[in-house]
Amino acid sequence: MKEHFMSLALKEAQKALKIDEVPIGAVIVKDGKVIAKAHNLRESKNIATYHAELIAIEKACKKLNSWRLDDCELYVTLEPCIMCAGAIINARIKKVYFGAYEPKGGACESKFSLLSSGVLNWQTEYEGGILKQRCSQILTDFFRLKRATNQG
Repeated sequence: MKEHFMSLALKEAQKALKIDEVPIGAVIVKDGKVIAKAHNLRESKNIATYHAELIAIEKACKKLNSWRLDDCELYVTLEPCIMCAGAIINARIKKVYFGAYEPKGGACESKFSLLSSGVLNWQTEYEGGILKQRCSQILTDFFRLKRATNQG
């Protein structure tokens, strides 16, 4: 099941790629059903907080008419940043599954351990590396193309 939901997050990442956004996608699942899907929109909307995770959280809250997502799981193609990890904690998401690790700013384990630090009022379980190669490749290809385009 993890791979299935991560594949759906990758489809969202593909949507971001098509509009020249950093290809990150997210889905939120409750009771085995997708209740929210999103992809990055930061560049196209010029809003710093329009990360895939935050948009998906907002959609899920609206769908459930609650800010508490404690029965939900988040699948995201890249390890969440500090901002997104804060929102995950505030929404009380039960578990996060992510694909690619983010060594520069990942807030689950790569750079910080916010979700499981124990110093906050909520801890979120997480598991990284789900479809890691596919999640990493879409980002690598995107940034390789960006660099090649900017050099020409």
